[in-house]
Amino acid sequence: MDRIDEIDAQILTLLQASGRIKRNRVARHVGLSLPSVSGRMRKLHERGVLLGYEAVVHPGRLRYDITAFIRVRVESSDRYGAFTAYAKTLPEVLEVHAITGEGSHLLKVRTHNTAALERLLAQIQGWPGVLGTTTSVVLSTFKETRAVPVKPMVLCDPG
Repeated sequence: MDRIDEIDAQILTLLQASGRIKRNRVARHVGLSLPSVSGRMRKLHERGVLLGYEAVVHPGRLRYDITAFIRVRVESSDRYGAFTAYAKTLPEVLEVHAITGEGSHLLKVRTHNTAALERLLAQIQGWPGVLGTTTSVVLSTFKETRAVPVKPMVLCDPG
């Protein structure tokens, strides 16, 4: 049976936090030898879980079969801080955006199935200040990336 164990999960977590982390640091962190960690990383790649060394993990291989966008109406800007703090604590919430137009926030979420999505929605709808939600379930994804196009330019001040 194709499984991800605790050590594989730790390795994936470390790689997602820092895709360029050295394998010997990963080995020290998870308590394995360098060859063992290298073998696990190779197997994760072969199994289609680790899609690249920039630590892109295939959500479906981890049984996150549902992607949805939840548009949330929060009653006032006084509640935004608490709302975003709650949202950031949920591992199913991948992105939290303050938006214009209908609603005040947009969440990108991944869940294992529709029952898990329904539970997540009930949780969000119960938060103080949440007036309502509108959910769009993704049927197909044709492009998804965090990469930003790069071209020669003068860099902006990071401040």
